[in-house]
Amino acid sequence: MLRRALQSLFARFAADCVFFSGGLDSSIAAVLSGCKKGILVTLDRDGPDLRYAGEAAGAIGLKLIHKAVSVDEALAAIPEVIATLRSFDPAIPNDLAVWFALKEAKALGMSSVMTGDGADEIFGGYSYMAEIGDLEEYIRYLSQTMSFNSTILGRHLGVEVIQPFLDKEILDFALQIQGKWKIREEKGVLHGKWVLRRACEGLLPPGILWQGKRPLETGSGMTRLNAIMDTTISDEEFEDKRHSSGMRFYNKAHLYYYEVYRKTVGDIPPPGPHEQACEGCGAGVKAGRGHCRVCGWVKEAVQ
Repeated sequence: MLRRALQSLFARFAADCVFFSGGLDSSIAAVLSGCKKGILVTLDRDGPDLRYAGEAAGAIGLKLIHKAVSVDEALAAIPEVIATLRSFDPAIPNDLAVWFALKEAKALGMSSVMTGDGADEIFGGYSYMAEIGDLEEYIRYLSQTMSFNSTILGRHLGVEVIQPFLDKEILDFALQIQGKWKIREEKGVLHGKWVLRRACEGLLPPGILWQGKRPLETGSGMTRLNAIMDTTISDEEFEDKRHSSGMRFYNKAHLYYYEVYRKTVGDIPPPGPHEQACEGCGAGVKAGRGHCRVCGWVKEAVQ
């Protein structure tokens, strides 16, 4: 019954291709919508997504287009991505993978790309969610506040980003499902998105269906850029700039993104009406929000 409901909801969506990592969300989006093409992005020809995407694509008859991005290409794209997002969030490697997928789609003459954005938020896909007391209320809060950079990047590049999991009907459907069906044990392993996995049994290989959460920046290999940035900034320079700037940097890569932000965007915007100052950079954060869109700082209380 759940599968039929999901298939009926997803059948309303069509895109030229799906941004495909072989992860659970993009695989479910592809198989339920019937999308026949997928774009996979990796740094060079490295990253766990290569294996998963190949297996999933073969199982569902998806034509897989692999865009291998060189380190030099990735580094060169950082200023435009930061300028477009007006953010130096340490999750920039994640955004780079999206950026190159959208650019590849446009280069191939495609006008729309489907993503799995929102599945983790509304179906309990993050590991920290298992520790939250009132999961249903927390997911309801996320459903009202979540936003995704793929939308901004797509608008900038002139590619429509289609996000089925953010559709009101699917959101409403997900909010009716109790938390105990979203995070649940299967064969002794605690899984988020349990109800989605069970609903799609038989449609995807077990290795794809029951895989663990693999962040996009890790699966694509883009996270390796952080190690490269570590070599360009000494410990002394990091400590000096951390103190002189007054910023709360997570790591050297965060400092690198900040310096690019200052060159491409400029000063950090001060808080506006009904906003509080971010603890990490001083930018305005809407009351009740725990995440700063400018620097990516997350309050410990809501992590």
